[in-house]
Amino acid sequence: MSRIGNALIEIPSGLSIDMSPGGLVTVKGPKGELQQEIDPDFKMNIEDGNMTLVRPTEQKRHKALHGLYRSLINNMVIGVSEGYKIELELVGVGYRVANTGNLIELTLGYSHPIFFAVPAEVKVTTAMEKGKNPAITLESNDKQLVGQVAAKIRAFRKVEPYKGKGVRFKGEEVRKKAGKTAG
Repeated sequence: MSRIGNALIEIPSGLSIDMSPGGLVTVKGPKGELQQEIDPDFKMNIEDGNMTLVRPTEQKRHKALHGLYRSLINNMVIGVSEGYKIELELVGVGYRVANTGNLIELTLGYSHPIFFAVPAEVKVTTAMEKGKNPAITLESNDKQLVGQVAAKIRAFRKVEPYKGKGVRFKGEEVRKKAGKTAG
């Protein structure tokens, strides 16, 4: 029994969900439109502002996909109604960030600056305030895309465990290791 797959998806007002016979689910809302391909055997039941996903059989394959498809559709509903926002901060001496449109220029202690082109679906803002770490804010209606972009930016300089320098999520706690001791 899939507990996630059987959970209800609340549909806010102003949102429309359609499923084509080929299995393409389209969710439209105030923040845009998202599409996801799912198995055409699955059916959607929409009643009283709630949606449930019904699997056709009790096969292992259908059970495995039930919770996945429900989570993907729920993420699309949240994305087109509220949107997703990820904040990153650069911790380290001389670390800087600037953006022109969707092109980010990162200075992360390497011999050259790193230029990273963000997809058009993701809105980027950067902040360089005195006394605070440089920050990058990514906003989009697609949870998977905004998470992937954040992971790529973070991979340019992962947080190291001795001094805690690198690109990290805002509010992330880094466990520091003890360095060498003189002996």
